[in-house]
Amino acid sequence: MQNITNGTIEQYNNTAVLGRYNNGYFALTVNDLPKHDLLTVSFDLYIHDTWDGNKPAPDGPDIWQMTIDENTFINTTFSNQTFTPGYFTNPQSYPFNYPNNYSNPKTGAYRTDLPGVCGAIGPNGTTEYKITKTFAHTNRTVILKCLDKLVQTNAPDQKCDESWSVDNITIKAITL
Repeated sequence: MQNITNGTIEQYNNTAVLGRYNNGYFALTVNDLPKHDLLTVSFDLYIHDTWDGNKPAPDGPDIWQMTIDENTFINTTFSNQTFTPGYFTNPQSYPFNYPNNYSNPKTGAYRTDLPGVCGAIGPNGTTEYKITKTFAHTNRTVILKCLDKLVQTNAPDQKCDESWSVDNITIKAITL
């Protein structure tokens, strides 16, 4: 049996997704897992509109996290800016953890050509990442939680300025 806390369904790019979140979260609880040694969690993460990555206050950093059973497995930032050689763009931490890594915007992205939600940054306003993590796990229950800590001090519509959503969640139990 599974339960979703704070689950919100919206339409994005002609499909139903879990989200859009801005300073929010969802938690997925899966009970009655078979006997296992490892779990693999995978899903599509959509970063919508004007994420500022590692930019310092007052407009950042824009942090996104994934926890498993309250243990943080991803603590990162995303920058949805277009990287132009020779010009400064706000870096992101992904595919590494924040704060010690500086990657170019959209590093590790699966797709960078998806439409934004609010249209404020043009036709390539959403970046898709394929997230996959495998970790030791033996409990019969797992709680996957995804959340953000977004900063947008000058946006009249914060959810339209920066948001995220998730699709195609799978959790695979593996026995060694």
